[in-house]
Amino acid sequence: MTSIPLPMLSALLCLAVAVLMLRLDLGRPVAGRFFAALFAVEAVLVGLRFGYGFDRLIGLQGMLPLFVGPLMYLGFLSLALEGSALRRAMLVHLGAAVAVNVVVLLPLVSLTAKDGAIMGSYLVYLVLIILLWRRGPDHLIHARLDIAPHVTRWMVSAAGLLAVIMLMDTAIALSFAVGQGTQAAVMISYGSVVLIGVLLITLVSLPGLMAARPIATARPPEPAPEDDSAAVVQDARALLTRTQLYLDPDLSVQRLARRMQLPERKLSVAINQVEGINVSQFVNGFRLAHAADLLRGTDDSVARIMAQSGFLTRSNFYREFTRVYGMSPAQYRTSDTDRA
Repeated sequence: MTSIPLPMLSALLCLAVAVLMLRLDLGRPVAGRFFAALFAVEAVLVGLRFGYGFDRLIGLQGMLPLFVGPLMYLGFLSLALEGSALRRAMLVHLGAAVAVNVVVLLPLVSLTAKDGAIMGSYLVYLVLIILLWRRGPDHLIHARLDIAPHVTRWMVSAAGLLAVIMLMDTAIALSFAVGQGTQAAVMISYGSVVLIGVLLITLVSLPGLMAARPIATARPPEPAPEDDSAAVVQDARALLTRTQLYLDPDLSVQRLARRMQLPERKLSVAINQVEGINVSQFVNGFRLAHAADLLRGTDDSVARIMAQSGFLTRSNFYREFTRVYGMSPAQYRTSDTDRA
């Protein structure tokens, strides 16, 4: 019976996660690409090096650890920064990783210095990821609202994984320093077991997030941009339609205003002047349109549709739905009335 070495199994799982990351809609494609690149490159090189002793890539393998932290951090950061700021961050972090690699690969640089640079990189990006996590999901302005809470939890897991990798690499380096690496193979095997567990959990959770992708709804008609208030409302409609922020039951006027980079009072006044309603009713209009689409197009229960549309309470959902459509959700589903 053919056996698969643990590092090679880790590599195969990494490749599977990389493929899913490319398919997962985080809100911005470049985020998935950063994560996919991290998993894919590490998978191929770890598999060849540790799985089957392919030593011709050992030099390249030695460069990889300095890219783990930057790629991981940039994946999260890409959900928080605008285009130009993100490009600058990419240049700084990936450029620094290349520069440090050039230095540590010089013949005069000791192995201890190389290990120190790798450990320092892990520590720096562990701290940066924690600092980004502390800003909360509202800072992830490009993340899908239904994904943002998951991303903040991934940050904690990523910081923990960097800490584990840092400790394991330190232990392996010490093993080589004091015992000629006699325990390194055992440590790598133990580390592979931990990594396999993390990857299996990731593989189980990612398909569920992909299946939970919001269903697109028709764009509500936009008011003519007659003045500044009309332009603000138009921008709010465009943002809500594009990102489906309204599906988040915790969406608030503060959070919406922050995403639009406007004072919340300006947003509230604009919606009141143009639409004659408050921000809550404005957002609920999108939620109700989404619920109406689900009632027409699915067999899901009314309670499930209520939750999928961003409503927290049954009473609020039924009251708002009846106010707008003149009938209950159940009656709407079975009615022959033209709902175009």
